[in-house]
Amino acid sequence: MRARKFLILVAFAAVVAAFYFLDLGKYLTLESLKANRARLTDLHLAHTVLFAAVFVLAYIVQTAFSLPGAAILSLAAGAIFGVLQGTLFVVAGATVGAVLAFLVSRTLLRDWVVRKFGGRMEGIDRGLRENGLSYLLFLRLVPAFPFFLVNLACGVTGLPLRTYALGTLFGIVPGSLVFVNAGASLAAIETVRQVATPRVLGSFVLLGLFALLPTIVNAVKKRREGNALPCERTGKGKG
Repeated sequence: MRARKFLILVAFAAVVAAFYFLDLGKYLTLESLKANRARLTDLHLAHTVLFAAVFVLAYIVQTAFSLPGAAILSLAAGAIFGVLQGTLFVVAGATVGAVLAFLVSRTLLRDWVVRKFGGRMEGIDRGLRENGLSYLLFLRLVPAFPFFLVNLACGVTGLPLRTYALGTLFGIVPGSLVFVNAGASLAAIETVRQVATPRVLGSFVLLGLFALLPTIVNAVKKRREGNALPCERTGKGKG
């Protein structure tokens, strides 16, 4: 079992090292996407199913190994596949990749993740234990929490895999839709930051707070119960 874990870790490290050693990140830039859009579109038209499968696989790898380039891949999805198909492929790839990262964190990298991010994960761990789905939706919707960190952090908590998968699936739809939709008008985009405007980020925060509403309500109830008189908590006050 240890030998298998070691081999998986070596393979994981090899993929990450190869990405940076081969400087593959240079292809995941807005300039590169614009320069190669016509070629990518032609490849899609010539090999529709295969091209879509390769794209989803690339998104899975990028997410599972916490590699840079998610924003560019999402823009590319809109530029090549259109809004509807592009969003579907992005959400599918990101969800599967996030689940794989979750499983790797839970089974192989648990000790390393705790040592590396332990201080930053205390609040996340507490929120997930008390209000799993709603808190995960909040983490996915609010851009203040790095996607890769949430993947790793959730893996070392007691959050069930099914809850994690559902929360990720639904939580990433709004952000994916925004970037894919922007990619459909790629010529009008000059920088990636142009997509994530303050208004868009504010909308995500509002959605995140809405998702967190059950957690807030429960916290208020617990606080009221804690401040209530003994007779009020038991409901057996004597007249």
